[in-house]
Amino acid sequence: MSPERTIGVILFGSGLVCAGSGLLQTMLPMRSGLEGFSTSAIGLLGTAYFGGIVAGCILGPRLIAHIGHIRAHTGTVCILTALTLALPIYPEAWFWVALRFLSGVALAVVFMTIESWLNDLASNENRGRVLSLYVIVSNAGWILGQFGVNLAGLQDVLLILVPTLAVCLSAAVVSLTPTQEPTAVPAARLDLGGLFRLSTVATLGCFLIGAAEGAFWSLAPLFGQQSGLSTFETTLLMGAFVLGGTLSQWPLGRLSDRNDRRLVMLPAVMLAVLTGLALALMPDGGTLLALILALLHGALMLPIYPLCLAHVNDQTPAEQMVQVSGGLLLIYSSGAAAGPLVAAAWMEESGAPALFYLISILLALFSLVILYRLAAARLVRRYDGQFSLAPRTTQAAYEIEAEDSDEPPSGAAITASR
Repeated sequence: MSPERTIGVILFGSGLVCAGSGLLQTMLPMRSGLEGFSTSAIGLLGTAYFGGIVAGCILGPRLIAHIGHIRAHTGTVCILTALTLALPIYPEAWFWVALRFLSGVALAVVFMTIESWLNDLASNENRGRVLSLYVIVSNAGWILGQFGVNLAGLQDVLLILVPTLAVCLSAAVVSLTPTQEPTAVPAARLDLGGLFRLSTVATLGCFLIGAAEGAFWSLAPLFGQQSGLSTFETTLLMGAFVLGGTLSQWPLGRLSDRNDRRLVMLPAVMLAVLTGLALALMPDGGTLLALILALLHGALMLPIYPLCLAHVNDQTPAEQMVQVSGGLLLIYSSGAAAGPLVAAAWMEESGAPALFYLISILLALFSLVILYRLAAARLVRRYDGQFSLAPRTTQAAYEIEAEDSDEPPSGAAITASR
């Protein structure tokens, strides 16, 4: 196979993983409600999953270094399959929380192996396109996965079998593709002091955005259910959110290349506060309005994380980009683990709208951070750097971007403020 064809096959495999994961992430909160789980228990499912992602990002590189990419990929896919098939065996909250944590660990390793293969196959001429295609294919897989929830009733075993089949097929696609063993995966390390010195805005922003997005992914299906939306309408809501974020990332990113990135983030965050409040105050039964607001909310909120990464990478030497981006990913995932707990507790007390009240508060706090840093700045920063789409999977994905250039981007005007 040519490198281009091999990249295409591996991208197809990653799309299958995302489709299976997207189906589960939408279906499980809704199924949990039917099983009688409390809202707090459903929030704990999201916390466990994102906590597993954090653990996987830390433990995964050691596992891969010890047994190799192919064994790590095949073995963790088998584990992920078994964990998914175990869900209907014992539908109790504590059991599902444990399964979701382990699933997060396994899924992080699966993504690491896929991203390592893509990094090795990409050349300096096509790295940017490979990374962009990876994000687009992943988002498309997530969107298709949402609609897979409509294949059967929420308690039908088919909704467990379909994502399992998708993940298994991805293992066949990736493992049977003739390619060399990828290079070692970088370890994820968290240096809070160093990250704050590079960018206070990006460091706090990744945590707050992670908390907001973690709460959304974990509890938005339950929000739709409690707001009177049908299963199909709830999947449309989730799909509209991802679609909006997919469409807006590139234009907002290019705009940030020509301006201080914080000046692009600030209006996006403030408008996302308004769309979040609109979703919270939305009357029951307003399906079309909910879809429009979800599309706008996703278009404004989803690009913030990659904008934070671009902002901090503008000030990071090329040889440190993977380490810095991996540290910010851990901060984002830690926020994503905390967000569902707080949102679930509030929803249990005040009802479904509390989810978007919390998201709006988190985004409003981030806007205050940006305003404070801008007020403290002596100069407005302009960049010669280039925005890149950024996945929220593992630190291995950032190697594709970091190796695109041997030189760190340089700013035309530099400010002491971060």
